Amino acid sequence: MNGKERVFAVMRHQDADRVPWVPFAGVHAGSLKKHTAEAVLKDGDKLFESLLTVNELYRPDGQPVVFDLQIEAEILGCELLWQDATPPSVVSHPLANGVVLEGLTIPGPDDGRLPMVLDVMRRMKSTVGVDTALYGLVTGPFTLASHLRGTELFMDMMLNPAAVEDIMAFCEQVCLRMSELYIETGMDVIAVVDPMVSQIGPDHFKQFCHGPLFRVFERIRELEAFSAAFVCGNATRNIEGLCGTAPDCLSIDENIDIVGAKEITDRFGIAIAGNIPLTTTMLIGTQMDNMKHVVDRLDAMDHRNFIMSPGCDMPYDTPPENVIGIAEAMRDTDTARALVEGYASDTFDIDVDLPEYDQLTRPLVEVFTLDSASCAACMYRLNAAQRGVGAFGGGVDMVEYKFTEPENIARAMKLGVSKLPAIYINGELKFSSIIPSNEELVAEIDRAM
Repeated sequence: MNGKERVFAVMRHQDADRVPWVPFAGVHAGSLKKHTAEAVLKDGDKLFESLLTVNELYRPDGQPVVFDLQIEAEILGCELLWQDATPPSVVSHPLANGVVLEGLTIPGPDDGRLPMVLDVMRRMKSTVGVDTALYGLVTGPFTLASHLRGTELFMDMMLNPAAVEDIMAFCEQVCLRMSELYIETGMDVIAVVDPMVSQIGPDHFKQFCHGPLFRVFERIRELEAFSAAFVCGNATRNIEGLCGTAPDCLSIDENIDIVGAKEITDRFGIAIAGNIPLTTTMLIGTQMDNMKHVVDRLDAMDHRNFIMSPGCDMPYDTPPENVIGIAEAMRDTDTARALVEGYASDTFDIDVDLPEYDQLTRPLVEVFTLDSASCAACMYRLNAAQRGVGAFGGGVDMVEYKFTEPENIARAMKLGVSKLPAIYINGELKFSSIIPSNEELVAEIDRAM
């Protein structure tokens, strides 16, 4: 089997000769050619040469062409903050002052950065598309709705559900059109990336997200492409709901127990992918750490209906040797198993001091994130925390701990942080995998005064 055949077999729920390997190398691809994230997401030639390097160096069975959840948002009027080492983040919301959809139009092939993206997709198809399954990534309806409306969307779900349904109906149409455009260029798999789904409960998922996602996946099937639902954060409570929308594959990150999740996806006849930890293993770990993770994962799981991949978009500065280690462990697992036998990592054996929480003179809000600059769920969680803290006029301290720094991971381990993003107040977990309303957060801070 070649890589494309291997991915297709799993998507069809058939046996493959081995587990496929799909690195989600978004802006990390640019780092391999010394291009900034902004450069590789704006310049088609730089993007194309970076993607070819990923294909040559990591020998993937499948790979995404571009990993940027702000393409649609930018076209629809969101202002973006560009960074050198992360995809851009959304800093303004066209519907922040009210749900008025009349001024928004469905993106077309000539809008925004789409001409560049579509051109690179065609070039990748003609260059590596025979042997490599190519993924086109579109922003999921709920995440796009969050970009357009901002954190007010979460209050709307309770106070103005009709407005949320209107936004979701529009975002569904955007998602459908983007999927059609990418399939027309030859993309084999359409990944609907909806990280904000992890921040709502099953009832709201059923009310607002099930219908749009189901119809998008149905349309992708009609166009004879494969589909994948991407979610990051602790979406454990929504795994069954996501499976009910009928994608061919579900991709998750390290916040979810993949062995337990696979029991659910197997029951629905859906493949599962993801879960390699982005920071603790891929970014900060050693090559041996990465090889051991792969070996342990392969030894712990039924290989049918499984694709090995990162939990989400790989960090820009991920050491290439770590990704090469994963690729080699996938191709020659027996040799890798022998190499890592008895290996134990000491990467996070770092002495950190926690605050003396019982001695604080004012409340301390600690926000633990993967990285708010690149993780949508983390960004909106941080925004919610900043808004709540701001209500106290400087009388509350706040700090963000990003998991891109080993010291922050060691701190989180010492405090007992198990899921991201999370908000702690005076050392106590208050909100995990849910974006609190401003009223809820203010009330918790008030109790800590």
